[in-house]
Parts: sequence; structure tokens; C-alpha cells
Amino acid sequence: MGKWTRRAFITTGVLAGGALAVGVAIRPGHRAPKVAGQVTEDGEVLVNMWVKIDPRNKVTLVAAHSEMGQGAQNALTQMLADELDASWEDTSFLEAPAIDEYANWALGKGFLLGDADIPKALVPTVDGAMLQIMKAMKMQITGGSASIRATGVYGVRVAGAAAREMLINAASEAWGVPAVQLDARDTHIIDTNSGKRAPFAEFALAASQKPPSPTPTLKTPEQFRIMGKSAPRRDIPAKVDGTAIFGIDAQVEGMKHAAIMAAPVFGAQLVSVDSTQAESMAGVSHVVPLDDAVAIVADGYWQASQALKTVKVEWSATDNDAASSESLFNGFEQSLADGIDGGSSKSDVDDGDIEGALALAAATLDATYRVPYLAHACMEPMNATARVTDESCDVWIGTQNPLGFRYDVAAAMDMDVENVQIHQHPMGGGFGRRSISDSAVQAAKIAREVGGPVKLIWSREEDVRHDHYRPAVASRFRAAVDQNGQIAAWENVYHEKHEPVEAPTIPYAVAAQKIHHVDSPTHVPFGPWRSVDHSQHGFFTEAFFDEVAVAAGKDPYEYRMSLLTDKPRHQKVLRTVAEAAGWGEQLPRGRGRGISLQESFGSLVAQVVDVSVTEGKVSVDRVVVAVDAGFAVSPDGLTAQMESGVIYGLTAALYGEINIEDGAVKQSNFHDYPMVRMNESPLIETHIINSGEAWGGAGEPGTPGIAPALVNAVFDATGLRVRELPLSKQDFSDFS
Repeated sequence: MGKWTRRAFITTGVLAGGALAVGVAIRPGHRAPKVAGQVTEDGEVLVNMWVKIDPRNKVTLVAAHSEMGQGAQNALTQMLADELDASWEDTSFLEAPAIDEYANWALGKGFLLGDADIPKALVPTVDGAMLQIMKAMKMQITGGSASIRATGVYGVRVAGAAAREMLINAASEAWGVPAVQLDARDTHIIDTNSGKRAPFAEFALAASQKPPSPTPTLKTPEQFRIMGKSAPRRDIPAKVDGTAIFGIDAQVEGMKHAAIMAAPVFGAQLVSVDSTQAESMAGVSHVVPLDDAVAIVADGYWQASQALKTVKVEWSATDNDAASSESLFNGFEQSLADGIDGGSSKSDVDDGDIEGALALAAATLDATYRVPYLAHACMEPMNATARVTDESCDVWIGTQNPLGFRYDVAAAMDMDVENVQIHQHPMGGGFGRRSISDSAVQAAKIAREVGGPVKLIWSREEDVRHDHYRPAVASRFRAAVDQNGQIAAWENVYHEKHEPVEAPTIPYAVAAQKIHHVDSPTHVPFGPWRSVDHSQHGFFTEAFFDEVAVAAGKDPYEYRMSLLTDKPRHQKVLRTVAEAAGWGEQLPRGRGRGISLQESFGSLVAQVVDVSVTEGKVSVDRVVVAVDAGFAVSPDGLTAQMESGVIYGLTAALYGEINIEDGAVKQSNFHDYPMVRMNESPLIETHIINSGEAWGGAGEPGTPGIAPALVNAVFDATGLRVRELPLSKQDFSDFS
């Protein structure tokens, strides 16, 4: 974790590279001098690690988060502007460079400590420890719905409030008046007695020479002027007019283009390549063999991709060459049986007498649910542009973890990390896929062989067949209902635990609960997928809970409410969605309505789905969402993320399925891995609840609840229970 001292926190200003910088209040040491020249230009003042002010009185947030469509940078800028009392028109954001000093300590603090009450005297030490941990982990990641609830709450708001205090104190000295007589408003300092007014820029240099407070006074919600409102997105105009430069748009003078083909079976290695025909084709300059892939480099991407089709490759045999989805699931379910019968499982929750409750039950249920592997299917396929010399490596890419990528590329190229530069771009979708550095490493290796810059673009087929997939999972349930219709026991065993650890737990009051898991590893590469384990367990638990409600003879909504009497926040979210959706209304034959409740990433989301089943086809007509994220920093942004999460989850529930045949992925493109199209998209209504509880995430919580609400609605319409996704593989032709 590097050197660590017990020095008391103090920061002082230094003039470096034409811009004055002062470290944000984090131990150990004074960090800002290390970054000033990398985030400022002439005349700009870095008031702390997060905030800079230029001579035109424009404020810029230096944000340690990536942009992949979610709008987090914009919402973080709102948080800064509000605490700083800068006007929205005067604020913007700049993505932090991929350097150690911008490892995201606030993200670590949010995940590891949350709302723990830390004594003020210990805050600098705790923040410093978090920085060292995040540096050691090379973490500058955007994911886990953590931008607002971690970086925003523990980093950006504090930095904005601290900078505001520093500016006021500097103005107090300059004007010779008490600080309590001064106020900040609209990027200006105001003397409330005389009405005297001056821009922040006038005091920025002096302010940055004072030590910032690690525990400044933050605003309360009733004092917010920008948070809680829907500020215009700074990134939208460039995306609309086409001037936004994504990773795939990067241009480097003299670059060539590469297409790549990896071993079809994960784990296989390249044995031999016959590229005779490819080398004779126009524009082709290089054939580059890698350990588990081969790349063709040409003047243009079309030339490279066409030449790649002519290459004859021999791959090594593996132990998984005969693996199939069927054989993998057989292994999963055998592992589940062993976990129940043989006691080989690991416990998540173990409360009460499960076996006793099952033995005395008026009714018992036993069901197994399954979900397949899923690809990320970002609209921008994997790509990276690299230039490598004997001494340096530059990579142009859109990544969810620029700092981590920098270290990964350095290790792959056997270079000092100081000689590797990541040039970060916005992403055409991430969903967890762009936290994995495979394309960046490939591009760097290819560019080294070529001796000049190369843009590597994965074909859509390569993108689908060589993803890091959301795992296929089987989950077995047993439940007991007593003579009064109350759920007396809940048992769940599943395979492969990842994160978050709480994903398989349920919020309902059940006295006897046993939730446990078994290991059942496969050769298929795993990667984080939007909402990670919540995406599987949300479907499993909320769909099976509906089965329990039906077995108890209860309305699914009312049954949930009755088991949440000690959780009024959960009840309010459920009540809000039920009332908005018209729960309890009589629906005509062939139509159904289903409900779900999910707690994930610090937010509560309830969803009601309306479906129609006509001639064996299920149509999703309407989705009503109620979300309690504690406080909506940007209501439009939160609404957009709920809509995005619904569509992403709906695509998976209706169509998403990656099959393994002969050890390899069968699917290849959108013809056999389809997305929900615009004409299939339902009406989506979002209702926001500002409960005042701890602030939660937005990017992922909308995804887990859509699949169970969908299958619960299908049951309501047809009486047919769906326990395996996607819905498209189910047969509803007998329903009329």
C-alpha cells in the first residue's frame, strides 16, 4: 500500500506550472503539487483536488468518474456547484487523469464505511487510509452505482463546501471584514452589510494558500438550490451534433487498423496460422499472432476484417471442447443437490428451524429457477487505439477504470507505469464490460509489433463471443406456508456467489430462513454486468415470492406489505407503485399485472408490469416504477436511469441468452442475440420518493426488478409459471 505516516493533516499552497494548487484534505502528505500541471492551464487555480477556478470565474469539477451515458459527471457537477454556491452557468466538469493521485478514495469510503459516524478528528486519517487502499487496488472505477452515493457524498460535496469556506476566508482577509459577514452566491462573494460583490476568481489564489477543512459544514436539503433540480446535461449537445469523440472515433496520425479473432473456446491457445491469402490482399501490412488470438493489420478496418476471414487457424485442444449449456446446467444442479443433501454449501443466512417449519407446514413449495449467460452488448463494440515506442505506450480508449487500465497495460508491456498514458474518451455503453482491459492490452501488443499506431476494433461477432459474461445460474427454493397462510420457512441454495454479498437476501419478515450457496466454476469468463448478482437474484427471489403468495391464497402486493410492517420505507415504495399502476383493477382476459420490490445499491425500487398475451406472444405494455434513492440529485437523470435499467433488464428477460456449444459461444450478432427495439418498448412511468434517507444509486437499481415483475404478470395473464429466462424460449401458444 506504499509508505504511510502518522503526520497530522495540513495542506499548504504551492505555485507549480503556472497554476496554484492546494491539496484536498486527505492524509497522508500534500498531494496537489503532483497533479497541478496535469489538470490546470495558465491562470487556473486548483483550489483543491476536485475544484479549479479560471480567470473568467469559471469553475470546473475534476471528476474521477467516466461517462458512459449515465450522466454521473453532470450530477456530480450539480453537487459541487450547490455546495460551492456557484451558478450552474459557470460550472463544468473535466475527467480526472489516470494517475495514482486520482484513485477514488471517496468510492472506497462509501463502500467500506457508508454512513458510519466518524469523529471529526479521525476523518483525515480515514480518508488517507481510503486513498492508500484505492491506490493499491488501482481503483478509479465507475460502477456499482457509486458515483453519487460515494464520490458525490463523501468527496465532491465536501470539496465544494471546503472551497466555499476557503474563498470566504480569503475575502474576509482581503476586505478586512469578519467572515460571518460574508456569503457566497452565484460564483461571487458578497458582503451582506455593504452589498460589495466580487467573483470567486478574485480570491482563488489566496484561498488556495490556506489549509482546507476536512469537515466543512454541508448544506441541508432545504438549502439546496441546484441539487434536486434537473440541470441541463453538459454532455448531450456534442452527442446530438456528432462532435463527441468516443473511443472508436479516436484518430492518431499515421495509424493503421486491426481486426482480431480469438480462440473460440475460452482457454485455447494459438497453435498455427496460415495467412498466405490475407497477406496478398490489398492494404494488408501485418499478421500479428497473440497467445490466444490472431490480428490482421491493414490500411482500413474493412480491409483488415475481410482479410481476417481468409486466415486458417489451428487452436489447441482444451478440456472444455465438449462443454455445452446443457452440461453446465447439469453440473450446476448437481452442485445444488449436493449443497442441500450433502451439506457442502456455505451460509449467507441461517435463522430459525427450517426443517421443523417444513415438517409442520400446511403447504410446501419446491422450485428451481435458471438464468443463462448474458453478454453486455454495448452499442460501441470493444476497441482501443495504441501507439508504442521503445520507451512509452499511449492508449486511446473509453474505459470504466482508466487507472486500472494504465497498470494493466504497463504490466502486459513490461513497462513502468509512468511511461503509459491513457487518453480517456466517453463510452457508447459500459454496463461493467469496460472495466476489463482485454482490448487495451491487445491493441498495445499489436501496435508494438507494427511499430506504429494501430486502432483495434472488435467485430460485433467478436464482441458477443468473447465477452466477460454475466454468469448462468441455477437457484433452488423451498418454502413453507402455515395454516394461517403465513410464510413459515424460506430456503434458497444457489451456485456461484459474487457481489454484492446481500443480493440473495430478502426484506420480508420470515422467521426461519436459510440462504446458502455452493461453488460450481466453469471455463466461461465472468464479468460484472449491470446490477451484478442482483440481476439474477432479483428474478429468483421476487418471482418465487409470488409463488408463495399464490400458495397462501394472498394477493402478491398485499402479502408483501404484510411482511414489511417493520420497514415503512419499503412499504411506501410499494404503495406508491401499486397506487400509480392501478393495482387491484380487474383486467380483461389475456392481460396481466405483476409486481416486484428490490433493494440494491442503496436504493429501493418497486415495479409493476402490465402485459398482454395474444396468439402466444407476450407484449409488455406498461412499466410503472417507484424509486426511493434517498434524494434525487437530478430528477431527470434518475428517471432516465430507471428507464434505461428497465429496458436493459427487459431485453435480458425477453431475449437474452448466450448458449455454449462445443465449448464456445453460439451467438454472434443481433440476429441471434436481439435487443428490445423501439417499437417494442413499453410506456415507462417513474415516481420519485425523496425519503431523506442515505443517498443511493441510480444506474443499476432499475434493472433487477423488471424480470420478476414481468413473469409475475405473465402468470397473472395465463396461469403459466415461468422459472427460466429468457421468456422467448417459453411456449404460450396453448394459451387463448
